[in-house]
Amino acid sequence: MPTENKQKNKYKRILLKLSGEAMKGEGDSVINPEFLEYVAREVSEAVARGVEVAIVPGGGNIVRGATLSEQTGIERANADYMGMLATIINGLALQAVLEKHGLETRILSAIMMREVAEPFIRRRAIRHMEKGRVVILAAGTGLPYVTTDSGAALRGLELYCDAVLKATQVDGVYTDDPKKNLDATKIDIVDFEEALMNPKINIMDSAALALCRDNNVDIIVFDLHKPGNLNRILDGELIGTTVTKVK
Repeated sequence: MPTENKQKNKYKRILLKLSGEAMKGEGDSVINPEFLEYVAREVSEAVARGVEVAIVPGGGNIVRGATLSEQTGIERANADYMGMLATIINGLALQAVLEKHGLETRILSAIMMREVAEPFIRRRAIRHMEKGRVVILAAGTGLPYVTTDSGAALRGLELYCDAVLKATQVDGVYTDDPKKNLDATKIDIVDFEEALMNPKINIMDSAALALCRDNNVDIIVFDLHKPGNLNRILDGELIGTTVTKVK
């Protein structure tokens, strides 16, 4: 496990939401090993500075429940359970790479799968984090019709995380789609109410936003692909877009 240093951190405990799409490899490859290696390096630096880290992986690189249901006619609940199992596959891949980088990890699953993961128990997850272990929270909430974004917000609250960090492939949130509107401008800070009411601000689903709003937990949307961004956030720099209660 990396040696903790005395670097000052803005957040002591964070929840990092990784999309399944970000993990997808080239062509037919389901998982991009280079991306996982990169994530492991970024997380290692965060842990080394004393930050407690929980990670919620998505499963969209393998199965996206709502899409699968629409395309195949599979009952939505069943399709969502398939998506939850996909997050366990991603969690196992992430665990392997994190441990190769010297980190201690635990996978906690909302669906019982004792051979590969511990059951999600809130106090157990907190204790793992207090011991410096990276906690990978798989299978969402264990319930269909609930997105992994909402699951990430819920777990962030349950584990007393100081912020929910949503890793994306863009550098934040814009007033409009910057690919379609050249006049679109990046938003550094946005109020929860604006994020909920403005359809052009696409951050997380409304349930996730409302959970964080009602419990005063900031959401930071940022580009994880830019080296050092995670640690710059921990330094207190304004990276990406912060969703908060604007006073």
